[in-house]
Amino acid sequence: MIVGICGSPRKQATDYVLKEALNQMEDKGYHAEFFGVRGKEIGPCRHCDYCLRKKECFLKDDMFEVYELLDEAQGIIIASPMYNGGISAQIKAVMDRCRALGAADYDFLRGKIGMGIAVGGDRSGGQELALQQIHTYYILNGIIPVSGGSFGANIGASFWSQDTLNGVKEDVEGFKNLKKTTNMFHRYLERYGPANHEKP
Repeated sequence: MIVGICGSPRKQATDYVLKEALNQMEDKGYHAEFFGVRGKEIGPCRHCDYCLRKKECFLKDDMFEVYELLDEAQGIIIASPMYNGGISAQIKAVMDRCRALGAADYDFLRGKIGMGIAVGGDRSGGQELALQQIHTYYILNGIIPVSGGSFGANIGASFWSQDTLNGVKEDVEGFKNLKKTTNMFHRYLERYGPANHEKP
């Protein structure tokens, strides 16, 4: 299963692009699930260490839906809009709250495959920095980060939305980047995904 996590509180460009990525993965034979932060209650990590003692998060909110999806996921796609030149506060909260997963099982996410999508209202709105933040999260949790490779999608799928849904739909280069990245994502899932090895 492929899990797509949308970090936008609006039903706009980021939502649209992530669903397109999940459609491409379904065309390749994968079951895909979408999770969006819009309308959800996900509090920030308090770093209270409750999860270290009790092996679960102290905050009982919609993050538990994410935990269940990540448990089943072979691959993860995180998509974020640009907030002040980086990822949104909402997607950062999701990342930070995964600390509880590592507290319960250090290898919970290890070996899964991950890709990133960044959508900016400006052409140079921080998309590459956001993709680096997403990949850093993957690396820290043992997830294998995937880009689209050289010649157009070096870090991942990057979009210029002009801050509108129609704007992102017109971003031809962005969708070329997305296609390259989902193709590489698929290759890594087939070759290196969790189904091909056991956790250490």
